[in-house]
Amino acid sequence: MTAPIPKPWVMAIAPYVPGRSKTDDGRKVAKLSSNENPLGTAPEARAAFAEASQTLERYPDAGASELREAIAVKHGLDPARVIYGTGSDEVLHLVAGAYAGPGDEIIFVRYGFAVYEIAARRVGATPVVAPDRDYATDVDAILACVTPATRVVFVANPNNPTGTFAAREEIARLHAALPREVMLVIDQAYAEYIRAEEDDHALELARTESNVIVTRTFSKIYGLAAERIGWGYGPAAAVEAMHRIRAPFNVTTAGQQAAIAALAADDFVDNSRDHNATWRAWLTQEVEKLGNAGLRAVPSKANFVLVLFEGPVSAETAYKALMEAGYIVRWLPGQGLPHGLRISIGTAEETQGVMAALRRIVAGE
Repeated sequence: MTAPIPKPWVMAIAPYVPGRSKTDDGRKVAKLSSNENPLGTAPEARAAFAEASQTLERYPDAGASELREAIAVKHGLDPARVIYGTGSDEVLHLVAGAYAGPGDEIIFVRYGFAVYEIAARRVGATPVVAPDRDYATDVDAILACVTPATRVVFVANPNNPTGTFAAREEIARLHAALPREVMLVIDQAYAEYIRAEEDDHALELARTESNVIVTRTFSKIYGLAAERIGWGYGPAAAVEAMHRIRAPFNVTTAGQQAAIAALAADDFVDNSRDHNATWRAWLTQEVEKLGNAGLRAVPSKANFVLVLFEGPVSAETAYKALMEAGYIVRWLPGQGLPHGLRISIGTAEETQGVMAALRRIVAGE
């Protein structure tokens, strides 16, 4: 019996695997696998969400006009050039859908965000993986991959899952060397964890250049992961093209209102950034103390630390033992990192607890 056959490029996609929230035996434990904000959500955003839930029978504003205006005011942008989506993931897919297809190439770095390959294959484009430089973005390696078929380059900054960061000079150098017909996408899902003086200036490039798009999310520092709200900024022509394939009513009413309130919750964001910086530094330092046992922390600018296991204890062994101890982290064999665990920064208690468990595991206790 015959049946419809999916496109081969779709069947070549390895489905995205999210961070787990429960153990194998169903226990609910400390979840340090999805880079969520351990401080929760700003009270103002929760209140706005609850208020908006009183109109569930009405479709949301399809143009997200208030949200676009709030984003524009916050960042000094033109609201007409703000694109929005179901998380920044949808915006990444929109870029690939608008600019690439069969016969085209999309470049991203090794150990880059898993969605880039999915977005490329989904539209029939060929994914091209640029070598890394010690787990970080290598601009020269990206440029060496550019061909006449290149249409999009994805760069996460800070990168997920490594946490590495490319300085503004490197981002500027990459953009300057790319052909003008190639769209450079800077994925800034973790931008709010960067200090102002460290800004990579990608948003400024998106303001002024015809081939740069920046994407951001409300899922991380703003603590709105459940609502899946992302946005992007770029040239008017690019945003107009992406709107043509954007799903209608793609951001909920309550989500829009919560995001607007979250943008104004500066104290919550500052506290979240400070908490993250303190405990990320502490976790990194404690992991480095286990260097003689083969553990290494990749320098991170995000809200997690990638721990590499290069000694007698494997990442898989540590992953399973940490789960047994009550901590779920992210093991990454599907992203070419079978020797790595990505550990989200949790509360003070969670971060100290997962580190104590890791010490015991390395010591063979």
